[in-house]
Order: sequence, then structure tokens, then C-alpha cells
Amino acid sequence: MSIFSSDKLKGKKIAIIATDGFEQVELTEPKKYLEGEGATTHVISLKSGSIKGWDGPNNDWGDKVSVDKVIGDVKPADYDALVLPGGQMNPDLLRLDKDVVSFVREFAGSGKVVAAICHGPWTLIEADVVRGKKMTSWPSLHTDLKNAGAHWEDSEVVTDHGLITSRKPGDLPAFNKKIVEEMLEPQHGGHN
Repeated sequence: MSIFSSDKLKGKKIAIIATDGFEQVELTEPKKYLEGEGATTHVISLKSGSIKGWDGPNNDWGDKVSVDKVIGDVKPADYDALVLPGGQMNPDLLRLDKDVVSFVREFAGSGKVVAAICHGPWTLIEADVVRGKKMTSWPSLHTDLKNAGAHWEDSEVVTDHGLITSRKPGDLPAFNKKIVEEMLEPQHGGHN
């Protein structure tokens, strides 16, 4: 263990569901941070091999990330938390996949931590799990979330009973920290 990491999340498995067009840093930064806290992460996608990120600041394709598991081969019970990165293309494609929507719906119903950033809440809307929840997102999803029954606010990070949402890459430090905090809460899988 380096001086920059801990084992707070040792033994915890985190699902990161994404496909081509994910916002590069919204996948790579939480993955790195959570692994630094001792968690095991799996990038889960629609296909095996690798997926390509979108580098928003440069408005161009980003790096490829290896896929660990395909959505049809995993169950919500296998994971302690779920992370949904944003980017416009990624969640728009994910919300059309019945296996992804079913996984997200079941996971959200489990009471375990679900974290979505930027456009990531689109998949949560499709899974019909946002009604009555306090949330934030990329500003253009404001109306989508309100129409789906969520209570939207413009904040760096919003938490509602284990559902964590943030607006944009600039919110990643608060987003990452909040995932760890919520995972350590007894009602979301932490220990007393």
C-alpha cells in the first residue's frame, strides 16, 4: 500500500458500466480513486475487448479502456456499488440496452450505492429509479430528471439514500470522496 492509498474499501467490488463515448475522466478518475481506496473495479460494457472514451476538453476521441465483463455475464448481487460515468454518447447508448436497464433497476432497488455523473443519470431515468430522489446532473438533463420525478438541484454533489450524483468533470473530487463515504455507511454496505 502506498502513502497515497488506503484499504478502506478492501474486499469491495464496484461495477462501472460504460460503452463507447464515455467522458474519459468520468471513468478513469473514479476507477483510479476507488482502487486507491482498496476496491476492485470492473468495467462492464455491451461488448468485450475495449471501449473508447471521449475527451471533452479536446472535443475528440480519448483513450481506450479494457472491458472486464460484458453486461449479460454479471449480476447486481456481485457488486457493492455501481458507477455510471457520463459523456453524451455513452448513457444514450446504455439506456437503449435492456440488460443494462434491468441491471441498473435491480441494483438501485438493492439499497447499495449508485453513483452517476454528468449525463449518467439518463440510464437511471430509463430504469425508472429517480422518482422522488434529490439529484443533480449536467444542466441539460435538468428537465429530463424533473419530468421523471426527481428533485433537481445545481450542486457539486447530491446524495439521497445512497444515490450520488454530480454535474461535470470538475466535480470529480467531491464525487469520488462521496462514493467512499457512502460505501462506509452501514445502511449501504459499510461496517458499524
